[in-house]
Amino acid sequence: MMKIGNTGGWPAVAAVAAGTFSVVTTEMLPIGLLSPIGEGLGVSDGTAGLTMTLPGVVAAVAAPAVAMCAGRLDRRLLLLTLMGLLTAADFLSAAAPGIEVLLVMRVLVGVCIGGVWAIAAGLGARLVPSPAVGRATSVIFSGIAVASVLGVPAGTSVGGWAGWRAAFVAMGAVALLVTVALAVVLPPLPPRGAAPSRALPALLRARRVRAALLVVLLLVCGHFAGYTFVRPALERIPGTGSSTISGLMLAYGVAGVAGNFLAGTAAVRHPRRVLTVIAVTLGAVIPAVSLTAGGTAGAAGLLVAWGLAYGGVSVGTQTWLSAVAPEAGEAASALFVAVFNGAIALGALLGGRTVDAVSVPAALWLGGLLAAAAVVPLGLSGRTGTRPGRPGRTGQPGETVGTGAAS
Repeated sequence: MMKIGNTGGWPAVAAVAAGTFSVVTTEMLPIGLLSPIGEGLGVSDGTAGLTMTLPGVVAAVAAPAVAMCAGRLDRRLLLLTLMGLLTAADFLSAAAPGIEVLLVMRVLVGVCIGGVWAIAAGLGARLVPSPAVGRATSVIFSGIAVASVLGVPAGTSVGGWAGWRAAFVAMGAVALLVTVALAVVLPPLPPRGAAPSRALPALLRARRVRAALLVVLLLVCGHFAGYTFVRPALERIPGTGSSTISGLMLAYGVAGVAGNFLAGTAAVRHPRRVLTVIAVTLGAVIPAVSLTAGGTAGAAGLLVAWGLAYGGVSVGTQTWLSAVAPEAGEAASALFVAVFNGAIALGALLGGRTVDAVSVPAALWLGGLLAAAAVVPLGLSGRTGTRPGRPGRTGQPGETVGTGAAS
């Protein structure tokens, strides 16, 4: 692939953020299109729902697999290849003659999600000076929140206006533009440190890395156990129609964008403290949404608080993981993406089982308990050093985990 004009810096950060926006929007696009997809391909809504399940499961496997198979390949070339594959998957999804072909394309999307995030999550430190790394990481992770606030609703609107296939064509065009932008502004990104195939086992042996991954699992699993069923929970509140719920979800999404940047700024110095606040907030807010006493106004306040808190989960946990594993950023990011996507699937599954066995409010209470449980590994982990390269043994204050560390 041709090297065009590599500038790095903030233009590159913005292009990477556009890349994360593209993969997350593509992943979640079927949420607003399940019924049209099912009708168009002659399958049930449940079968069409596999278009959401498959990418998350595949991404959880693909993130470490791509990192381990990348070897000494320049990460710029790898990122461009994955974005090119995403572009092709979107266009081919639009042309899918049946559900089988569409599901194959969604498997490819899962590979792109895992691979892009494994590379992109830690790129802030390679594209801007050290004082700006926190802000750059927040910008990169803002792709998640912006995809929820703008990308998915826009895709749903295009699908309603011109059909679900047009929505995938539009997403393919966006992915193509992002690929071109990345080719223009990304500098060469040769691999750093030990190969992920050697770094991954060392990271998994490190107690504080395992603690960070457990926090990711609990926070994300708790969130999706409740958030998957937030609409039926809101429908129980007197006076909430479809338009009101849409407005409440928009408020949640905007708060999520704000929470991403607020947490990204604070987590640079105090990642564990930020995550503790997030865990306590989610533990209180998610179950509270199941209560109807506060009416629509109360629900609005709770959803804004929920959005602010969950908006900081991705950037907060990634910052903490980078702090305890500064010399194994790519391998740590791969583990982060794997656990994050696995937690999405597990949370939705646990929430669904709880709804079927008990009720919708019970799923939100389960989500709150799981999120609140993250304070345990956060507390047991002790103080987290945030200065890359600071020496320390695993399990001691100020610990960092290099590529060859063991605990």
